[in-house]
Amino acid sequence: MSAFLALLFRNRLAGMGAVVIAAILLLVVTAPLLPLHDPDVTATADRFMRPFAEGHLMGTDHLGRDLLSRLLHGTRLSIAVGVAAALIAAVIGSAIGMVAGYFGGRTDNVVMRGVDMLMAFPYILLALAIVAALGPGLMNALIAVAAVNVPFFARNIRGVTVGLAGREFIDAARLAGMGHARIILTELLPNVLPVIVIAMSTTVGWMILETAGLSFLGLGSQPPQADLGSMLGEARSAMISHPHTSVVPGLMIFLIVMSINLLGDGVRDALDPRLRSGALSRPRATTLVRRQGDIPPATDDLLAIQDLRTEFHIGKRNYRAVGGVSLAVRPGECLGIIGESGSGKSVTALSVMGLVASPPGVVTGGAVRFHGEDLIGAPYETLRQKRGDRVAYVFQDPLSTLHPLYRVGRQLAETIRSHHDLSKAEARARAIQLLNDVRIPNAERRVDDYPHEMSGGMRQRVGIAMALANEPDVIIADEPTTALDVTVQAQILSLLDDLRRERGLAIIFITHDFGVVAQLCDRVAVMYAGGIVEEGPTHAVLDTPAHPYTKRLIACVPELGGGRRELAAIPGLPPVLDDLPPGCAFAPRCNKAEESCRQGEIPLQGPALHAVRCLFPERAH
Repeated sequence: MSAFLALLFRNRLAGMGAVVIAAILLLVVTAPLLPLHDPDVTATADRFMRPFAEGHLMGTDHLGRDLLSRLLHGTRLSIAVGVAAALIAAVIGSAIGMVAGYFGGRTDNVVMRGVDMLMAFPYILLALAIVAALGPGLMNALIAVAAVNVPFFARNIRGVTVGLAGREFIDAARLAGMGHARIILTELLPNVLPVIVIAMSTTVGWMILETAGLSFLGLGSQPPQADLGSMLGEARSAMISHPHTSVVPGLMIFLIVMSINLLGDGVRDALDPRLRSGALSRPRATTLVRRQGDIPPATDDLLAIQDLRTEFHIGKRNYRAVGGVSLAVRPGECLGIIGESGSGKSVTALSVMGLVASPPGVVTGGAVRFHGEDLIGAPYETLRQKRGDRVAYVFQDPLSTLHPLYRVGRQLAETIRSHHDLSKAEARARAIQLLNDVRIPNAERRVDDYPHEMSGGMRQRVGIAMALANEPDVIIADEPTTALDVTVQAQILSLLDDLRRERGLAIIFITHDFGVVAQLCDRVAVMYAGGIVEEGPTHAVLDTPAHPYTKRLIACVPELGGGRRELAAIPGLPPVLDDLPPGCAFAPRCNKAEESCRQGEIPLQGPALHAVRCLFPERAH
């Protein structure tokens, strides 16, 4: 609960709404205990007393009734009716939506066409028609408001359920012999419950407003019973001569609806787990920089990453995703970065051009030099000019990075025109040429395809074409072949290798696959727990691995033939990045570790061409 409140109050407007509605609820709940006048007792001699009159803090109405007392009792009634209507609409509408979405087919068509018919009527007119049929009264107004909001919940929940009904865990439940009712209640409902809660939190305010509207027209609460709408209705005749009688309930309606809507937005965000990592916060244009210590001097490398340190600050915890990485690449060279998931490979790559999301990402040390210019902390305009132009990225999943509603040719043209002053026709011609360069057949026709009309290999080629669009000096490829089959993977690797030799590109290739490293990379760096544990020429690292971690990683690669049947695995788990062990981070999983391995920082040492961060390497230097 404390974590939920902390997330909620990170949104200041939502926190303000929570405070206001909590204060209102406290007042209305304790109203019977407060020394207030009876809200229904009339005193015509005291009619239309102004606010702050003796004995009447907010004055009196046209019958001399105390406005403060009627306001608190009326507010309690309005909130109760609004919440009750929201609950009824949510239960009935969500049940309809889940049934329609789960069964699909004819059931879905029949149910949703009925919902569409209800939604075709203006909801206020439909509510008026229901109250007219049932007769005036607060309970009938509640039924009317709940009924007109049932289609809203049904359509929203149906949309979510359709996406879940075809998922593997639903199929598994069916195969396990679960009945339809049990699947809906135990498998679907827990997944759609957050959506229901969010929908309720954002509609309660409107339901209070709708109920007040019916009462204002005389179709809700009946005299002498008071709610906020009926108080407004009774005061409209005196709105000019005695405005306080209408301002008091009107202001309360405004505060309630506004605070509930603000609170609903906060609840929606707080229930989303992405908020815990700051993913829902508006990201900065570049990664936040808070460098400590000296800045390393410039080198003559094309791209040099020097003692880079990148952290994620989440609450009171600091995750050291990259802890002092130094790498360099020259023109025409391919550097491979390999390691387990979570070792810091992608964060290192994203840090180069300030693409780590802030919050929560922060660069806390080091430098990234491109042609000698330090990019860490550089102005946004400088980075924007280099992103996609001088330094380009190829991401792992092109289906998620390509815009699904734009044709690939338009996206390629946009990439070019954002850096170069070309006409649309020239950019389109360039896009077709790029598709030909990455060996997409019939490029003149495929340039007008949407991403979903292409295979995974074709989309990845489009991603490479976008990276090549402005003839960059460096391409950073973040696991671009992981999701591809072996044949397409070989084609992509061959394409990248040919392009770097033809154009003198420098490539930083991030992968889990030692086979890819052996085929494409000149040098390889092995990462573990945010640091480089071994670096050297590809053949040297693969043939004679020096670090125990590298040796164990290579041992995990399956071998064909030779009669080997044992599948090797590295014991234990990688360390938690906000609580790294002292000394060598791999020591808890290493069979060669000694006490000295757990004391003090271990430097990357050895020959310049093959360095290792280990006190007891697998080979002698």
